[in-house]
Amino acid sequence: MSETMEMYEALGISKVVYSYGEKIWKELIQRFEEVDRIAEYNQLKVVKAMQEAKVSEACLLGTTGYGYNDMGRDTLETIYAHIFHTEDALVRPQITCGTHALALALLSNLRPGDELLSPVGKPYDTLEEVIGIRPSRGSLAEYGITYRQVDLLSDGEFDYEGIRKAIHDKTKLVTIQRSKGYQTRPTLSVKRIGELISFIKDIRPDIICMVDNCYGEFVETIEPSDVGADMVVGSLIKNPGGGLAPTGGYIAGKRECVENASCRLTSPGLSKEVGASLGILPSFYQGLFLAPTVTASALKGAVFAANLYERFGFDVVPGGAQSRHDIIQAVTFGTPEGVISFCKGIQAAAPVDSFVTPEPWDMPGYDSQVIMAAGAFVSGSSIELSADGPIKPPFAVYFQGGLTWPHAKFGILKTVQQLLDDGVISMDNLK
Repeated sequence: MSETMEMYEALGISKVVYSYGEKIWKELIQRFEEVDRIAEYNQLKVVKAMQEAKVSEACLLGTTGYGYNDMGRDTLETIYAHIFHTEDALVRPQITCGTHALALALLSNLRPGDELLSPVGKPYDTLEEVIGIRPSRGSLAEYGITYRQVDLLSDGEFDYEGIRKAIHDKTKLVTIQRSKGYQTRPTLSVKRIGELISFIKDIRPDIICMVDNCYGEFVETIEPSDVGADMVVGSLIKNPGGGLAPTGGYIAGKRECVENASCRLTSPGLSKEVGASLGILPSFYQGLFLAPTVTASALKGAVFAANLYERFGFDVVPGGAQSRHDIIQAVTFGTPEGVISFCKGIQAAAPVDSFVTPEPWDMPGYDSQVIMAAGAFVSGSSIELSADGPIKPPFAVYFQGGLTWPHAKFGILKTVQQLLDDGVISMDNLK
C-alpha cells in the first residue's frame, strides 16, 4: 500500500473509492493539460497587466478615513481594466458580495420607466428580490423599473425571435447570467455570449449589455468584455480573489457605466475618489495574481466530479466530456438525501469546521431551504471547496472550488464515500 493511500485511509477514504478515483484521474490527464494551458495564458495576462500598471510596493499600503489618493486602490482598478480590456473598473471591499455588485450595477444604470431584460431565462435566486420578482424593499420594481425575461428554448439555445419581440423603446439594459445558478442549464461560453450581444446590438446599439461573470473569470482565455459586454460584474470571494481576498466585488466596463456605479456606491460628487482600502490591498493583489492557477485547480475538481458521478448514472451538467465555461458542477440526485449526503462529504473534507454537519436552513434571499457546505478560510468563499443546493426538485447539488487540485480531489472522493456510507449509492451502480 502506498503512503498516499494510507493517508487517504486515515482520512476515511476506503480502498475501493480511492482506486475508483485513481482510474478516473488517469483518464483525465490530457484534459487537465488543456486546463493548465489556459491557466498559463491567463497567468501571463495578469502579470502583464500588473507590469503595465507599474505596481510598486507602495501600492500594497492602503489608506484609512476617506481614502483620498489611494494609489494602491486606483492602480488595482487600472489592472482590472487592463485584464478585462475595459475603459474603467470599480474594485472595492465595500462591495460585499456578487449580488451586491450586480444590484449596484443595475440600480446605478437604470432609471424609473426603464425596463430590464433577461434573454437567458430566470436570474439567480438572490436577484429575484433585487429585481422585484419577489417583492422586497428597495427593489428595482419599487423604483418603477420593469422587468421582462425570455426563457431559453428546450434545447438550451437562445430564443432569438422571442428576444427580438421583447426589445422595445423602454429596454435600457440586458442582463446575461453566464453561470447556471440553481438551474441545470449549460453555462454560457464567452463565444455564445458574444453572439447574443451582437444580436441585441444589431437591434438597438444603445442597449447596455451586462454580464454576471461570477464563477467564469479565467476559465477561458477571453472574457465577455472581449466580445461586446458593456459591463462585467463579479465577486472577489470567487475566482478573481484567488482564495485570498476576504471580501469585495468588481464592476468593469464602459467608463460611464462604472462611473454611475461608483456614484451609487459612495455618493454623487464623490464617486471613485473615496473609499479607504483599510489594509486589504495585499490580499487583493496577491489573490488576483494567484487567481488563474487557483481557478485551474477548481476546474480540475469540477471535471473530476462530473466524470465520477456520470459513471454512477446521475445527470451532470456539464457532462464529463463537455467543454467548461465556469467552475460549477451540477449533479442531479433526484432526492434530498443525495444533496445532503454530498454536502456532508464536502464539509468533512474541509480544513475548517470539518467536524460540523451541514443542514438545510431558510437562507435569506432564497425561496426554499438551502444547504451549504464550506469549511473555508474566508466565510462564504466559493472559490474554496464548497457545495450547496436548494432542497427542492430536481434536487441538484452545485459543487465548486478547491484552492488546490489535491484538495478538490480529496473533497470529491469524500462525497462518494459519504454517499456510500449513507446508502444513497452503491459501487454496483457504476456504469
